[in-house]
Amino acid sequence: MKIELGTLKDRGEELATFLEPRVGAKPALSGDAIEIEDEGVRAGVRPREVKTYIKRFLFMKGVRKNYRVFVNGKELTIQEIELGEEEKEEEKAKKAEPEAPAPKEEKEEKAAPAEAEEEKEKPKKAAAKKPRTPRKKKPEEEA
Repeated sequence: MKIELGTLKDRGEELATFLEPRVGAKPALSGDAIEIEDEGVRAGVRPREVKTYIKRFLFMKGVRKNYRVFVNGKELTIQEIELGEEEKEEEKAKKAEPEAPAPKEEKEEKAAPAEAEEEKEKPKKAAAKKPRTPRKKKPEEEA
């Protein structure tokens, strides 16, 4: 099985150590690819499962939104997603400035109309029914 790292090659060693206990074989890192011997792979581990492990690794590193993982037979490819200009600006703004808390007065004014609209739009729900409890059978009286 082969995993093409693409622009993620700087984290290739971390990914290899992350995958080792999950696939049951020691991955070999070579340049911008990770090789896993098919004989050493634990029984039942398929390329689709390895894709899930890679996505989990990307999520843990906080870069899941920036990458896609493709499976083609026994070859996996990690590809960086090209963000549009607007998305890049939004990410930079989020990283540069943490959102400052708004004054309490503004929050209350904004929240009140929103709550009123939500109440009007939502239909009323019926009361929840209690689950039935089985009745105990009365012992029959012997005559």
